[in-house]
Amino acid sequence: MEKIDELDRKILDIITKNARIPFKDVATDCDVSRAAIHQRVQRMIDMGVIVGSGYDVNPKALGYQTCTYIGITLEKGSLYSQVVPELEKISEVVECHFTTGPYTMMVKLYARDNEHLMQLLNGKIQSIKGVLSTETLIALEQSIKREIPIYVGENSAIAEEAEEQTKKKKK
Repeated sequence: MEKIDELDRKILDIITKNARIPFKDVATDCDVSRAAIHQRVQRMIDMGVIVGSGYDVNPKALGYQTCTYIGITLEKGSLYSQVVPELEKISEVVECHFTTGPYTMMVKLYARDNEHLMQLLNGKIQSIKGVLSTETLIALEQSIKREIPIYVGENSAIAEEAEEQTKKKKK
């Protein structure tokens, strides 16, 4: 992977705070040309540093009142690759992670209400072949939502050292 430099970090810091900011404004803040911003952003997309862009939608505005995390225990961890495609068929599932700890996997989903949640659990998730048990945790409030920190300036040395350590571990 190519190295991320200070300018890349500054660009990331700006665009992760406001994905709709015009590149001309990013260029002004970074004291470079718009073309440089376009090239840098495209390079970071090609490198896999930037993996998406878009808008955050408020689930409650669309009638999804219940945000739920579901710990799923499978009969065998090796069934994960067969269970994931079944979970992908459930449009209310927005995240799925293969985990360590008490659950084989953790799923985040949105339901219209508790009755809808029960239908999703009993009628869909628990009926997937290989699912042994589920534990449901309902989120009462989202207190923090943010991207990972992007270190700019003197803090970028910390991030660069962490990147080097990661590279050494891979070797």
